Amino acid sequence: MTIESSPARELGLFLRSRREQTTPAQLGLEPGGRRRVAGLRREEVAALASLSTDYYQRLEQGRNAHPSDAILDSISDALDLDEVERSHLTRLAQASRNPSATPRRHPARVPRNARALLDATELPAFIVSEHLDVLAWNPLAAELLGDPEDLPPAERNVLLTLFHDEAQLRFADCRAMAIEYIGMLRSTIARDPEHPRAIAIVGALSVRSAEFRTLWARHDVRDHVEGRQTIRHPRVGDIDVEWDAYSLAGGATMIVMTPRPGHEDRLRLLAALTPERRFRETEQRAPERQGWTSGRVRLDKSPHPQTFVTKPLHSLPRRYTVITR
Repeated sequence: MTIESSPARELGLFLRSRREQTTPAQLGLEPGGRRRVAGLRREEVAALASLSTDYYQRLEQGRNAHPSDAILDSISDALDLDEVERSHLTRLAQASRNPSATPRRHPARVPRNARALLDATELPAFIVSEHLDVLAWNPLAAELLGDPEDLPPAERNVLLTLFHDEAQLRFADCRAMAIEYIGMLRSTIARDPEHPRAIAIVGALSVRSAEFRTLWARHDVRDHVEGRQTIRHPRVGDIDVEWDAYSLAGGATMIVMTPRPGHEDRLRLLAALTPERRFRETEQRAPERQGWTSGRVRLDKSPHPQTFVTKPLHSLPRRYTVITR
């Protein structure tokens, strides 16, 4: 038996996962006699899609099958796939038809306007790449969720972070968040299953976490992530938030967290504490190592300059004037 390209294998595994998770009762069918599996049998899917059992089996096994759009529609109807799953199946099929074609790959970047929006918002927000690498964040997000600066660049990834022990302490329902983000990564991989970053992330998590292996094997997909979460903050206590994803140019996504009713004051308190903590941490770091600059700074309207450690000079807000000796 010849196993074809990675896209063909992904196509087969996705079909199998949907079949195994779809019961006869969900489709209005009688379960019949004794069944070895809870989901549908291959011959049942084939019959519902007006296909031969052999052809459908070859599809699941990734062998010598390049389904047309009409066949994909029939299978989607048979498995009662939703719109996100149908789109995912179509992308996998398109990739399997031309396995030698390598998708164009571009370095992950943050659009300029998106960075300005990130800086302007008063809510915790951060920007991730297609593979969920954290590209940018605002101070409130760092305070609420943990500062990405504390991690090596290769570890600044949402999923890699969620499957650390620390995440279990910070998030009340870490699994729920992981399911959403895993589905998002699944959708990305459909476009380029052999992308080196995707392989690295999935490989690292498969070694690190049995729970990830279980969730990854479900082949759930998402084109948009959202949810609710209770975040346990060490200084202000539990903060209930809702989070939504907004697509940006170039494949990046901005995640914004909004406090749920009754928790606005706690987020405002956290925002008020954040500058004080950042300043204190700054004083403890070596300026020459971090690229920070010592100097004397005064407000435009204040006649009395004050001495402290500041960010690099080019990043100071315009309302500050730097006085050097």
